[in-house]
Amino acid sequence: MAETSNTLWIRNPLACADADAAGGVVIKGSRIVEKVPTGGQPSQAVDTTFDASNHVLLPGLVNTHHHFYQTLTRAYSPALNKELFPWLTTLYDVWANLDEEQMALASELAMVELLMSGCTTVADHHYVFSGALTNAIDQQVETAQRLGVRAALTRGSMSVGRDDGGLPPQSVVQDERTILDDSQRLIDRYHQHGDGAMTTIALAPCSPFSVSRELMRESARLAETNDVRLHTHLAETEDETAYCQKLFGMRPLDYLEENGWLSDRTWLAHGIHFNDDEIARLGRAGTGIAHCPSSNMVLGSGLCRTLELEAAGAPVGLAVDGSASNDHSNLAEEMRQALLLGRLRYSPSEVTHQAVIRWATQGSARCLGRDDIGGLEPGQQADLALFKLDEPRFSGAENPLAALLLCGAHRADRVMVAGRWRVTDGQPCEIDLEALMARHDSAARQLRRAL
Repeated sequence: MAETSNTLWIRNPLACADADAAGGVVIKGSRIVEKVPTGGQPSQAVDTTFDASNHVLLPGLVNTHHHFYQTLTRAYSPALNKELFPWLTTLYDVWANLDEEQMALASELAMVELLMSGCTTVADHHYVFSGALTNAIDQQVETAQRLGVRAALTRGSMSVGRDDGGLPPQSVVQDERTILDDSQRLIDRYHQHGDGAMTTIALAPCSPFSVSRELMRESARLAETNDVRLHTHLAETEDETAYCQKLFGMRPLDYLEENGWLSDRTWLAHGIHFNDDEIARLGRAGTGIAHCPSSNMVLGSGLCRTLELEAAGAPVGLAVDGSASNDHSNLAEEMRQALLLGRLRYSPSEVTHQAVIRWATQGSARCLGRDDIGGLEPGQQADLALFKLDEPRFSGAENPLAALLLCGAHRADRVMVAGRWRVTDGQPCEIDLEALMARHDSAARQLRRAL
């Protein structure tokens, strides 16, 4: 369906995340142009309307951290019931055998799965580059463009392998010059600046225990030169803290700051094990945190201090993380996990359904350095997720907005990206889902057979 300049009124939703848009939103082209109050009418003529009286209306959800390739190793028996470091060392040898066809299928399935859950902006952190897999980011760009999703893709990297005291096998380690040259190539070719950008590139050395100090510093310089963002895993486990103290003589955040990363250009995956002083420093710097509740639970990593981080000034977003540590790519379900996990640390009156929806939309957008998505304000991109409450799990629910989280919404009925419908009647547009799943499952079995 080609984009038009017609004006569309998403009319009178059952409930809306923005109380000022209780009567819906008006869309022209790729942007929201008006919020309609309860019982109101648009102030301008509209060409068409969509009756949303059976739908809960949210801004499109924004995912801030993922590893698309890991959809090929979900529920992998040798890696079950392990903490992060042994989990990684088990799976690195599997991932080292990835080829380009497998990567393309993994990326497409992950993006489709996210899209069906109401996610309109997908982010991925890909850092596995072997002889058979050198153009992974190029493939992801092509797939995102074909599916019509907004994508924040990161050029990940690993430069310290097992021979030098790191965790990954040498077959997926690259030298610093190769990494930096390819990073510049990807930025030049694909990165879009400004409002409405559909594809952005960020630089993302994998973690303190898999890259060199030089690569951390040079990545920060390259990001500043090109005005792109920085991303990495940090403070995910106590093992990581002990590793950094032993190898660098400092805690992970001190190492990050020493290498020029503590700024509002950076967002970090997990961010669990920060002390009070570090939270204050993150807040002053405006460094974002991608909160990954399911992954943190599966690997037993800990509870992110979301409210303290947000109060300090650090943007907090939501993320599904890799499908081998989650094991799904469903951001709607991740909202429920964030709500429940948050209430183990904080009062239910503090971790509300509204707060979690904010993390998954506005907070996530801030992590990615964007203010043109994540909300329903006039001028923002027309990225929307509409959910029906027509399953047994919702029967009897009095508050439709809260029901999305408390009753466990998992599939959007309609999803719009940049003013175009990408999911209708719960199905991705122009995608043969059964065929995609069959090809993807075959690729997963082929990857396991390679061991």
